[in-house]
Amino acid sequence: MRDLASFPEREKAATDLWKHTLSQIRSQFGRMVYLASLRDANTGVYQHHGLAMMAGAETAAQTLAASHVEVFRQWILLTLEEQHGDLAVYFSDQEADVGVIVATWTKLTSYHNLMPAEAQSEERELFLADVRALLAVLRNEYGVEHPDPSE
Repeated sequence: MRDLASFPEREKAATDLWKHTLSQIRSQFGRMVYLASLRDANTGVYQHHGLAMMAGAETAAQTLAASHVEVFRQWILLTLEEQHGDLAVYFSDQEADVGVIVATWTKLTSYHNLMPAEAQSEERELFLADVRALLAVLRNEYGVEHPDPSE
């Protein structure tokens, strides 16, 4: 159950998170990747040591979960062209070759793990459809063959 008395503390923690961490990530997609990486794959609980030290583990987890949903929703509201541009920024911040990233995403579909648990089914479907469409474009742009030629 949420403790409404701690709302100002959570709000301050969220503001601090955005100011000091998320604002340093240049792409919306990169923010989504970062927030998803803070979620424990076994429990679904978000963990960030610095934020937990500042605001408490529960408040930190709630702040991170809410931020993940917000970033996710902002990304799916972008047009495909804007998403493509945002991915270009994300790719430019990665050390791996874009073609390798595109091939790996196509093969492993690890982008499924980027969605927040709280996302609605329609949001999930839109996200997956958008990423699949973008991957088709990116495979063409970077000359990456689809691992299953029937698709």
